[in-house]
Amino acid sequence: MSNISLIVGLGNPGAEYAQTRHNAGFWFVERLADQYGISLKADPKFKGISGRGNIEGQDVRLLLPTTFMNRSGQSVVPFAKFYQIAPEAMLIAHDELDMNPGIIRLKTGGGHGGHNGLRDIVPHTGPNFHRLRIGIGHPGSKERVSGHVLSKAPSQEQGLMDDALSHALSRMKLLVNGEIQQAMNQINAYKPNE
Repeated sequence: MSNISLIVGLGNPGAEYAQTRHNAGFWFVERLADQYGISLKADPKFKGISGRGNIEGQDVRLLLPTTFMNRSGQSVVPFAKFYQIAPEAMLIAHDELDMNPGIIRLKTGGGHGGHNGLRDIVPHTGPNFHRLRIGIGHPGSKERVSGHVLSKAPSQEQGLMDDALSHALSRMKLLVNGEIQQAMNQINAYKPNE
């Protein structure tokens, strides 16, 4: 299995979106950068914010597209092409409606599952990248999804999501070193403390 050399967090740019559920992917990468002392800087060439550093002995690039969610591919695709990063060496962290807050899952491949960020990436890269799916819960009806993902979670739900992110962050060594199956077993076994 190839090592992970690019970790992307999906979200929307701007202060008004920073705390919204749709930005769960951003939260993950921002915390990761913080944990490993990687500075993130504006990268206008690739319509994003990016950084590069050593994560558990691996040279890893981080990317936060600043294109808005449904145009994420406009940042991710040229970035991966330019640095010659294969889909198998990419991890994309994103919010997941179909899982409750506090649930976090690592998976490889699959469709976009209706996620607008992935929908803009998959046609260009193929489906074989790894995804870190961060549960944000579903509001119950399709009509309410947009308002749900673009609003802030109540503090109890936010706490569950933060704990789940901490759990995934503690498994970075396995992840970046390409021990995906082991990382998957450990991340996917996580259960929130209700």
